[in-house]
Amino acid sequence: MTLFWLVGAALAALVLALLLRPLARAGRDATLSRAAVNLSVYRDQLRELEADLAAGTLAREDYDKARAELEARMLDDVGAPEAERPATPGRRSALAVGLAVPLLGLVLYLAVGDPGAMRRAEVPGMSAEQVQAVVERLAEKLRERPDDPEGWKLLGRAYSVMGRFPEAAHALGQAALRAPNDAQLLVDFADVLAMTRGQRLEGEPEKLVLRALEIDPNNLKALALAGTAAFERSDFAAAAGYWERMLPHVPVGSEEARAIRENVAEARKQHKPAAGALRGTITLAPELKAKAAPDDTVFVFARAAEGPPMPLAVTRARVRDLPLSFALDDSMAMTPAHRLSGFPRVIVAARVSRSGAATAQAGDLQGASAPVPNDASSVNVVIDTLVR
Repeated sequence: MTLFWLVGAALAALVLALLLRPLARAGRDATLSRAAVNLSVYRDQLRELEADLAAGTLAREDYDKARAELEARMLDDVGAPEAERPATPGRRSALAVGLAVPLLGLVLYLAVGDPGAMRRAEVPGMSAEQVQAVVERLAEKLRERPDDPEGWKLLGRAYSVMGRFPEAAHALGQAALRAPNDAQLLVDFADVLAMTRGQRLEGEPEKLVLRALEIDPNNLKALALAGTAAFERSDFAAAAGYWERMLPHVPVGSEEARAIRENVAEARKQHKPAAGALRGTITLAPELKAKAAPDDTVFVFARAAEGPPMPLAVTRARVRDLPLSFALDDSMAMTPAHRLSGFPRVIVAARVSRSGAATAQAGDLQGASAPVPNDASSVNVVIDTLVR
């Protein structure tokens, strides 16, 4: 499980860096004496963000930042209880669910500090008994009003922090039933479900992760867990592929990127191409060497000579690796329905991507072979064309 924890550490560092930045800013702007959070307002704002994301008017990166800032403001608002006052039924309901909101701050504290703090009652400002009371109060309210996916998510994540993984899996499962297209929720559900099965992702946890990737192909936690699941079943090429897909979404040269690259290298080292693999060599034309940097990404892929345009098998390297001896096989397929072995004749292509993007862009360098058998052993591809 070494690779699992390396990828997990890298992912945690990235997520925390994104979360703590708005938290710090919100902390300066808010006071602990503010009234209890107005949960209905928060949910309305969250729904607006989700609607903009679904409509395509808000980019995923902007959505993530806006949501993090919204949750940060919510955390600040619930830092201290307001004076008691008569409560209407609607207000009582909002406050009852709002009692669980401080656990979001607790989760962040435990992630940044000591994950065992909750069990040792070392959480600043809250005793173990108080934490337990908050969690049980939310659980009670959800039994009374179960149609609340946000409440179930909050309860599930609180249970997860407490190490109560079967209860966390139940709560997140309830949330998933009510929000089946929430990619992050599905990944979190898969994570805790795996913890109830001896930290194994095979079976239902992996299915949830793959479903999350269908909804959000760039979800970092889903990519990390999908790679781990593939590595666990010795599908090393697939593991490397999933982890490589994380790299465009982490800062170049960061500790996260370094850890991910190490995991990719280990998976590549473990991978042994199938006997019927398509093999060959990729070289860069001398006249184009000045247009490529050593760290530029090189995509190598096969596509059907006659058939769908999508790649049948994909691998990647760096310009510094050229000339490159490659091997493509069915384990590198993007989808089970389109494998290299299913198409007798294919074209092998290679592209230097300066941006690291999978789709061709102006300034990239590329080259392709003539149609060859899908088990050819000496395919030579020269990258000799500038994409305009």
